Amino acid sequence: MAALTTDSLTRTFGDVRALNDVSITVPSGGVVGLVGPNGSGKSTLIRILLGLIRPSSGSAVVLDGRIDQPSSYLDRVGALVESPAFIPGLSARANLASLARLRNLPMSRVGEVLDIVGLTGRDTEPVKQFSLGMKQRLGIAAALLPDPALLILDEPTNGLDPSGIVEIRALLSALANDGRTVVVSSHLMSELEAICDHLIIIKFGNVLYNGTVNDLLGSAATSIVVAPENPDDASALIDALTRGAVAAEATADGSVRITQPGVSGADINRTAFAAGITLAAITTHTRSLEEVFLDMTGRSDGDVSRDRAAQTNDQES
Repeated sequence: MAALTTDSLTRTFGDVRALNDVSITVPSGGVVGLVGPNGSGKSTLIRILLGLIRPSSGSAVVLDGRIDQPSSYLDRVGALVESPAFIPGLSARANLASLARLRNLPMSRVGEVLDIVGLTGRDTEPVKQFSLGMKQRLGIAAALLPDPALLILDEPTNGLDPSGIVEIRALLSALANDGRTVVVSSHLMSELEAICDHLIIIKFGNVLYNGTVNDLLGSAATSIVVAPENPDDASALIDALTRGAVAAEATADGSVRITQPGVSGADINRTAFAAGITLAAITTHTRSLEEVFLDMTGRSDGDVSRDRAAQTNDQES
């Protein structure tokens, strides 16, 4: 069963098309990454799903409820959008208790969510004394108060140090293992690669990928980097590989890179031996999620800006 689906979801702001016919399906359970360059429509999509803004056209279903009737599903959705806001002078427990009263939720839920996020024992301290990581965990606790089936988190690790990021990563994995669907918008590809089951890549309102992380990385090219013992043999190795119908290229450090599918390290070693070339190392490199993402969306701000300008020109024409 899907946690949410969208059908040709479109949202415009004046002449800007923030979402363009977005049709996706997000499976129930697990961690789902929502990624894209700045200004790609991620936050717009999140706000539409939360009933904060209306789409210009198209439709969506969240937990079997239609987005034009958000009251049919919002009591089963938890969200952390931007930085969490709490009353600094009140304790974590008092802040959560206040939120629980506003939403007519049982007070017993306050202690449960404090335990889930690992703040039990620190819950009586004023929030103004909390570190950024603790405030983020408290924000997730607030989102968990209604015991949601769907949890939507916008940049939950923003501004955290490495240890704080690891803590949040472990927490999100634990929440997903409990059967929840956790949608995470983030720029940290290495973190998403570590915890995500499903990935949605969006660029300038268009969906570039919607599927499992394993499928995306499985389709990514794997390269083999070969280092001759004598760097001067690199060109001779490339010639020998080319004669054997294997495409190869020199690297800046004097090694040789092969990206042609179906070629193994053993094949390369035999070719080098036949050419009288001794190899010092054969290394297989599988592209990371970050590398795949950058190839799909642009490797620099200049690339992204040029793509944005080209898309705008296409829309105007």
